[in-house]
Amino acid sequence: MAINREKFPPLYRTVAANDGGLESHSYVPGGLDVLTSHPLNDQPGANPEQFIGLALSTCLNATLEAIEERRGLPHTSQVHTIVEMARDTRGFQFYLTAEVKLPGVDREAAAAMIDLAERRCPVAKLLGSNDNVTVKQVTEFSDAPAVTS
Repeated sequence: MAINREKFPPLYRTVAANDGGLESHSYVPGGLDVLTSHPLNDQPGANPEQFIGLALSTCLNATLEAIEERRGLPHTSQVHTIVEMARDTRGFQFYLTAEVKLPGVDREAAAAMIDLAERRCPVAKLLGSNDNVTVKQVTEFSDAPAVTS
């Protein structure tokens, strides 16, 4: 279901660009410029898997920070997103697991805050209807060693 853009006009707009493919660079005109590389080679550079993980981690944690502030709590939330790439019948797919820690917040209150953040975070909302995306509360982050083939 599309949102009514006249009723809810954009508050912010940016352009994220890549003109040269995966072995190139991605950039925001006049700002960020990141060398890119295929995730399965040893060349320096970031890749789409890392970008989507950063987007979810950053947006979800920013939303949690706002919730903490509204509740008069210090900002303690941390979000680490594990991104995995796997083959499927049409090429490749991603699996995202966002692990959320809220030190100093009791488990039940933290679970409610994480649920609220998932429903408010624009990136989580964008990805949320996908079965390959999980957001979960943790007390310790998983060790996610690199997979090499």
